[in-house]
Amino acid sequence: MSVAPRMIARVALFSALIYVLSWSTSYLPNINLIFFIVFTAGFVWGAVAGALVGAIGMALWTTLNPYGPAGLPVMVAQVVGAAASGPVGFIAAKADWRAMSNLRLLPWLVLAAIICTLAYYLPVNVVDAWIYQPFWPRFVVSMLWTLVSLGFNLLIFPLLFGVTRFLYLREHARL
Repeated sequence: MSVAPRMIARVALFSALIYVLSWSTSYLPNINLIFFIVFTAGFVWGAVAGALVGAIGMALWTTLNPYGPAGLPVMVAQVVGAAASGPVGFIAAKADWRAMSNLRLLPWLVLAAIICTLAYYLPVNVVDAWIYQPFWPRFVVSMLWTLVSLGFNLLIFPLLFGVTRFLYLREHARL
């Protein structure tokens, strides 16, 4: 099995996009476009490409961010959690989304936003609370901060899905 250089470039570009956009939102706690970018990569290019975009982009961000690198267990949870949005995008692409009106598509995008957000924050918050203790108070407060990201993603996924649709149609017209 060979991987086309074009796909390698796409994964690298989207991973870099995650890093750059994370810098631009670094002063806004829990507000970022990572989940949507990884979801889009999975939607357009498949589960593996989406997971690679999430893993590479998050690995870059978590090691080279302005606040310093995360501890290794938290870093692993962040990388795995970010990679999970790629397969969610791939599964969403398999639905009959082209036949849906925007109103019928909205609940599916909201569900995708919820799954992507929780797939990232649940493992990260569990590992963080487990390491830095006391577990339950730290986990509960972390989950409250997760609501900020969830609210943002509930807006971003439906608002920016047109970009995903455009990329999908453009990429699949070439095949």
